[in-house]
Amino acid sequence: MLKKHSQFFESLLMFQDMFLVALSWLAAYAFRFYLGPIPVWKGIPEFRQYAGLLVFILIIYLVAFRAYGLYRSMRFSSRFDELFAVVKASTLGLLVLVSLTFIFRQYEYSRGVFLYFWVIQTSAVIFARLSFRQGLRLMRKMGYNLRYILVVGAGEMGREIARKIQARPELGLKVVGFLTRKSEKVGKFLEGVEVLGSYDDLPQILQSRSVDQVIVALPYDAHENLETILKTLGDSMVDIRVVPDVYQFFTLRGGIEDFDGVPLISLQDTPLYGWNLVLKRLTDIVLSALIIILTFPFMLIIALLIRLTSPGPILYRQERMGLDGKTFHMYKFRTMEVGAEDKTGPVWAKKGDPRRTAIGAFLRATSLDELPQFFNVLKGEMSIVGPRPERPVFIEEFRKKVPKYMLRHKMKAGITGLAQVSGFRGNTPIEKRIEHDLYYIENWSLSLDFKIMALTVVRGFIHPQAY
Repeated sequence: MLKKHSQFFESLLMFQDMFLVALSWLAAYAFRFYLGPIPVWKGIPEFRQYAGLLVFILIIYLVAFRAYGLYRSMRFSSRFDELFAVVKASTLGLLVLVSLTFIFRQYEYSRGVFLYFWVIQTSAVIFARLSFRQGLRLMRKMGYNLRYILVVGAGEMGREIARKIQARPELGLKVVGFLTRKSEKVGKFLEGVEVLGSYDDLPQILQSRSVDQVIVALPYDAHENLETILKTLGDSMVDIRVVPDVYQFFTLRGGIEDFDGVPLISLQDTPLYGWNLVLKRLTDIVLSALIIILTFPFMLIIALLIRLTSPGPILYRQERMGLDGKTFHMYKFRTMEVGAEDKTGPVWAKKGDPRRTAIGAFLRATSLDELPQFFNVLKGEMSIVGPRPERPVFIEEFRKKVPKYMLRHKMKAGITGLAQVSGFRGNTPIEKRIEHDLYYIENWSLSLDFKIMALTVVRGFIHPQAY
């Protein structure tokens, strides 16, 4: 029955998408030649010239949408994944369409129509799919269009799966029970879900219960049961998903990748590769160069004041640890007396620190001593946004006390970061800073970078812990 429902919704989505594709093509023609702001100089082409392409357009877009998986079940997919797939499929369809009209050129088609078509069609399909998914979510919250799940494994991983499913009722998933290897758990309730039996009871449970999907989430030490369980499931009609037994070791952006048909499990990774790396670096270069140009007169004034009020160099170079644990020299305007750590060794600055120069206290309180770090950004040693770099001498201490501390070096060090705009700056709990740094890396996006930059400006550069 659920298979039929799935096919019904797939057909409904397909009809909706193709209707919108056809309507968008006709709307693009009307907008370009009748309603749009651009004047028509060569006369309006016949409508049938454009209408004749509709059959080919529908075939091209249907293939493109299917190629990007837009008609498979997306219960476990995020909304962003679906919308991004729509943009990619629409762009592919347009490129194929333009190429074909160029190769088999019988008429000269307007480039404006193609542009309007892409904008209208992509926007219309995205809006329609958002509305469609929202309707499904409301139905599922009311108990309709549900899929029933049996979780094999009542350990921490199995309970985590149940918690995540229960937290997302809009997915239309309902956990009907757990299976366990420990007989004393049978009949008990975990996360509000009953433990129905042991692993050996799997065939009977599948026959007696309405189960559409089995999620195998065995503890690491129960791995020897996996082969028997999968053989039992091999003769059933349920969908099967397996949570890797190394899930508990996932740390940073862990996931499963496909390498030429072979699944590879990534326990930790960096978000910066491909276009992400290019876009972040390009943003850093453009913004840091602009900021250096705009603040250069102020930097000259600061340099002059440092020279006049304290003997010694204007800039202070301090060794810090950055991307992949490599060290670099970070630039700052000098705010301390020369040789400030000769007697004390490396120590944190403290409130009312007597080592500060006459202007140093002001520079540190206003964060103006950080301005030279934009030259570090231009050199590629730092980024505008990222985890704040620490001195190697302190890192050796932190990595012993704070789990996963070194993972913060999977991202290039930054002038500002999520921890700083959240109030954890300077001599604040290192655990909270690491928590925010790892969240930033795990959820990195260019929009998050811009949000942190905006918060840095809005909340100002003055902080009670900046001394």
